[in-house]
Amino acid sequence: MPRDADAGPFPLPTAELERVAGDVVAVAMEGGATAAETDVSQAVGLSVTVRRDVVETIAYNRDKGIGVTVYVGQRRGHASTADFSAEAIRATVGKALAIARHTAEDPCAGLADPDRLARHIPDLDLYHPWNLSVEDAIELGREAEAAALAVDKRLTNTEGSTVARGESEFVYATSQGFLGGYRSSRHHIDCAVIGEDGGGMQRDFWYTAARSREDLQAPAVVGRVAGERTLRRLNARGLGTIDCPVLFDAPEAADLIGAFVAAVSGGSLYRRSSFLLDSLGRQVFSPEISIREEPHLLRGRGSAPFDNEGVATVARDVVRDGVVEGYFLGSYSARKLGLVTTGNAGGSHNLVVSHGGDDLAALMRRMGRGLFVTEQLGHGVNPVTGDFSRGAAGFWIEGGEIAYPVEEITIAGNLLAMYRDIVAVGNDVDRRGSRHVGSMLVGRMTVAGSA
Repeated sequence: MPRDADAGPFPLPTAELERVAGDVVAVAMEGGATAAETDVSQAVGLSVTVRRDVVETIAYNRDKGIGVTVYVGQRRGHASTADFSAEAIRATVGKALAIARHTAEDPCAGLADPDRLARHIPDLDLYHPWNLSVEDAIELGREAEAAALAVDKRLTNTEGSTVARGESEFVYATSQGFLGGYRSSRHHIDCAVIGEDGGGMQRDFWYTAARSREDLQAPAVVGRVAGERTLRRLNARGLGTIDCPVLFDAPEAADLIGAFVAAVSGGSLYRRSSFLLDSLGRQVFSPEISIREEPHLLRGRGSAPFDNEGVATVARDVVRDGVVEGYFLGSYSARKLGLVTTGNAGGSHNLVVSHGGDDLAALMRRMGRGLFVTEQLGHGVNPVTGDFSRGAAGFWIEGGEIAYPVEEITIAGNLLAMYRDIVAVGNDVDRRGSRHVGSMLVGRMTVAGSA
């Protein structure tokens, strides 16, 4: 992090965040803490939504904050404030100390082990400010919406198009002497469209998101894809109950990976509330699946040189040939489990799922007959048993091709069986988020409908 970086679009320069962080830690130690950590942050952004060529909302954000955690022995207290004045810092630290002194001792509480802290902080190219004016954002939103409506006359309405930019910066400091932080950015354009015909109304959407403006899809492309996705859903039908293969569209497949991450994360494991307890070294996925954590991808959505405790992040295999090789742990959960931190305080980083050479069309041909899921509804995953049941919409596949759209159905199974029954992952990898995965074909699930 450049110590002499000027404020740029932010309220404060980097050096001021560092000074505040140092003051917070010093006040905590002077007040009787045996250890302390703080996160000092600031963020700016703009979001504009256009609907039917009319500006619906314009929102600015310009935020800053301090979070401080103190330890008195093995008693922990936390407090936060948005006021950077010396008086507010002392008051906030005082509250954290008061909480700690009234909290039960926890033998696992404390800062990260010093030997795990990041010593070198690489530049991961995460900060690309976008000098986006309100007027430019309005025009980009109108362009996306117009492209969507131009796809077909049956697209009669929209839920709007949003164009947004966001930049943030933080500094993390501890009483161990760690001081680090960096700036990052996140921009996006989205569009949601409504179509109508004799069979009723349907909606769908599309979006693009990236660290840099130059990596975003053009607004016209976003709108066109949103329009095409909505159009293909018109005249949707129901289905009867059937057991069949299910092909998850790439963005939906990311949810299946998310359920795995939650199940092998520290909190779920030490609370014994996971269907993947004691899964380290076990075959959980089909041998087709390997998952690698890559925290240092340039411009990656989940990239970070260190985690929320200052622990250095490292590339590693989480799943290899279907076998679980790693959990997602911070220092506290690692101590609870008798293990060591994996540098995942705050969550997982970029997860790259292995894939074959088939594109989406080839996966449909491989499936032959079954369900292609493009939308899941609700939160029907039991984290303790792995039972899976969610509302869904998508397309029925016959002869390896789309036959007709379907809606008002439920897909059900158990994640343990589903993971082992993954037949293939496509090369249509969705990299907009932190889970990079292609469309995923599961050999057999129960599909239930009212038809």
